[in-house]
Amino acid sequence: MGTPQTQTQAPTQAPDPGQVTATALGPWPGEDPAEAARIIRGELGSPHLPFLAELPDRGVGSDALGRTASLLVELSVDVQPYGWRIVDRPGKDLKRARSALSTDVNILADVIGAEDTPATDLKVQLRGPLSLAAGLHLHNGERALIDYGARRDIASSLAAGVGGYLSRVAASAPGARIIVQIDEPEVASVLAGTIPTSSGYRTLRSVPGEEAADSWRLVIDALRAAGAVEIVVAVPEVEAPFDRIISSGADGIAVPLRALTSRQWEQLAGAVEAGKRLWAGALDVAAPSAVLPRVADVVETVWRPWRQLGLPASTLSALRVTPSEGLARHSPSSATAVLTRLTQVADGLNQLALG
Repeated sequence: MGTPQTQTQAPTQAPDPGQVTATALGPWPGEDPAEAARIIRGELGSPHLPFLAELPDRGVGSDALGRTASLLVELSVDVQPYGWRIVDRPGKDLKRARSALSTDVNILADVIGAEDTPATDLKVQLRGPLSLAAGLHLHNGERALIDYGARRDIASSLAAGVGGYLSRVAASAPGARIIVQIDEPEVASVLAGTIPTSSGYRTLRSVPGEEAADSWRLVIDALRAAGAVEIVVAVPEVEAPFDRIISSGADGIAVPLRALTSRQWEQLAGAVEAGKRLWAGALDVAAPSAVLPRVADVVETVWRPWRQLGLPASTLSALRVTPSEGLARHSPSSATAVLTRLTQVADGLNQLALG
């Protein structure tokens, strides 16, 4: 397996969490990367965090799994009826995924180049090594998650591929600080051993927690070496291994707030007190056609537990506010309205932080 590529540029100073900011999780509706980039960057100008959109409506290769798999070094993939499969040599599916991502980065460069004052930060998303292993299949059709060697190779391959990717992104946004969100939507099932085998008659053995942390650490270290100034791991709220994520070296955690337990809030409070970031999925967008919650109500979903845990208002600056999930199921106008509402929520929380 190749070694992680690194940039030769000097380390970039991490973003200063001086105020609450807004971002979204990556998935976006439609098939037009230029329109997506213009909307996102228009709504999420500084101090907020614009991102390189994922457009799964474009089809094979533009889904989150295929997009990340296109970055793997010395591992190729193709698409079968049951999903993405690891193969011996690259084919049309992998070429399509790489082409789509390259197009997105080039178009982003054009959009940024036309801006008078580009945002100082830019976020990209990657599927994490555990969920990647759960989503990729071996030659026999079984998930790569079943095999320790395959899991190790996928994590190493991803770590080797992120450097070149971040270099391309950085070139498209000169001077911008690059922030990375590692998505692990399958983490609870992976650690609990509840993902079914290809036959469906049994489940795959759980992955040890220490192995999970080691996989994250490998990718996080490679991202850091490639110039990423902030790296968060995004997880669902159910059975999320916050302690493992923090021990792996992540700068923070992205998680929906809608069903967090008191114990989970206490873990997150401890992370904030230790200087970590919380990307709070405070705006529930599970029903795309529903009316968005009032700003004051969303602010309260964050401020109430914050206050109950005894966290001072000044620590609200550790927050980024996000939707509860990606926005691909929304219409472009609805997704735009979500970004607008998020910046309003950030403003409301900043007012509390200032007392």
